[in-house]
Amino acid sequence: MPNKITHVFFDLDRTLWDFEQNSHDELSAIFSRHQLMMKGISLVEEFIKVYKKINEECWELYRMNAIKKEDLRSVRFAQTLEYFGINDPALSERIGLEYVTNSPMRTKLIKDSHEILEYLNPKYSMHMITNGFEEVQHVKLRECGLTPFFGEVITSEMAGAKKPEKKIFDLAIELTGANPATSVYIGDDLLVDALGAANAGWQAVYFNPHKVTHNHSFLADIQSLAELKTVL
Repeated sequence: MPNKITHVFFDLDRTLWDFEQNSHDELSAIFSRHQLMMKGISLVEEFIKVYKKINEECWELYRMNAIKKEDLRSVRFAQTLEYFGINDPALSERIGLEYVTNSPMRTKLIKDSHEILEYLNPKYSMHMITNGFEEVQHVKLRECGLTPFFGEVITSEMAGAKKPEKKIFDLAIELTGANPATSVYIGDDLLVDALGAANAGWQAVYFNPHKVTHNHSFLADIQSLAELKTVL
C-alpha cells in the first residue's frame, strides 16, 4: 500500500510545530512582561494551566462556529484573568494581540520534523492542511524554515471549513490534483486528523506520541515522526 502513495499532507500544530512548548514559552513571557504576579497570580504555571483549559474550551466553540476568530483571541485571556479575579478588558485585548503576534515567531519543532521532511520531500508531493488561522500558520512555517517543503497550505480559514469536515479534504484534493486513494494525511488528533482523513477516503497516519488507545485501523499509528521512514 505505501508504494501507491503520491501525495503526503501534514497537520502543523503538535505534529510538526511544537505548539505546547512554543505556547508555554510565550505565556511565560507574557506573565513576566505584564507582571501578573503583582496583579495577584502567584504562579506562572497556574496561569498557564488555567489558560490552556479555557483555550481548549474556546477552540471547541470556534470549531462549532459558536465564537468568531476575532473574539476568540481576547475572550480566552479575559476568562483566564477573570478566573484570578482580574477584570481588565484592555489588558485582555493587549495580551491576546501579543500572543497571536509573538507565539508564531517561536521556532521549536517536534523532534525529527526537519529530518523527516527532508526524507519525504524528494519522494512525494507534500502539502499541508491546518485548522489554524491563515496568517498565523504561514508565519510559523516561514520562521521555522518549513515553507519550502510544502506546495499548497490549506487553512480552515481559507477553505471555509474545519477538519474533520470532508469539505476541507476535498478542497485539498482539488487544489493539488491528488487522488484521495493515493493521498495520506499525517496528524496528531484522532478525531480531527486521522478519522477526518479516513472518512474523506484518504489513507491516514495517526501521530500518537501519547499512545492514546483506540479501535480504528489506519495506515499507521506512530509515536515518533522518525517512524515515518518505515511507513512511507
